[in-house]
Amino acid sequence: MAEIELNDVNLKFRIRERKRITLKEYLLRGLFKPKRNPVVEVHALRDIHLHLKDGDRLGVIGHNGAGKSTLLKLMAGIYPPTSGTRRVEGNICSLFDISLGFEADADGWDNIRYRGYLQGETPKTLESKVRNIAEFSELGKFLDLPVRYYSAGMLIRLAFSIASASEPEVLLLDEVLSVGDLGFQLKARKRMEEMMAKASLMVLISHDLTALIDLCSTAVWLDHGRIVQFGPAGEVVAAYAAGITQTVAAAA
Repeated sequence: MAEIELNDVNLKFRIRERKRITLKEYLLRGLFKPKRNPVVEVHALRDIHLHLKDGDRLGVIGHNGAGKSTLLKLMAGIYPPTSGTRRVEGNICSLFDISLGFEADADGWDNIRYRGYLQGETPKTLESKVRNIAEFSELGKFLDLPVRYYSAGMLIRLAFSIASASEPEVLLLDEVLSVGDLGFQLKARKRMEEMMAKASLMVLISHDLTALIDLCSTAVWLDHGRIVQFGPAGEVVAAYAAGITQTVAAAA
């Protein structure tokens, strides 16, 4: 059984306006002046209530910076809520930021294992998948080389091959992936469709509103970390599109 339940979830980040101040800037501003790099609190998600169950296909829409990817990462357990509760039942596969976390000096084979373990695989469950992952990636002898020598496209292909080898109950997707050349993109899309069909529960972020209506039964519209509307995908997308049209017309 797959389930995601978020009750009154809030997520806040504390960040500095600037990552660092150079020694030159520090000296020019004066050694004894007040610190000019204050901490800023960002309220990324506000009062989120969602309850998803087996069979649900949820689309997430909103402007850039609305909190869509942050919501997905909170569902995945990457970000713990600042307040409220998060409960997830079922094994999760997250297809976002898939190229992060590789060991640059390790070869492709070792990275298949490292990434597989991070996704919850065990040596026993992963061993039967390693050859299939390698074949799907089409990287051949490049798998014997350290991944620091891979092109960006090769790295993404390997990352996607590893991430999509699992059989999740909860599938979290951030946008449509462009992976490698056209031939590999067709393979990747077919693999994605198979994963979507098998997953008990799916959450998809997409700016392609037509695809979102086709793939999702429900949708949630986020704006500055708040839920504006939740309901049938067609209704939420129509309201979102109307809102965008009004905003553009008012600014013209």
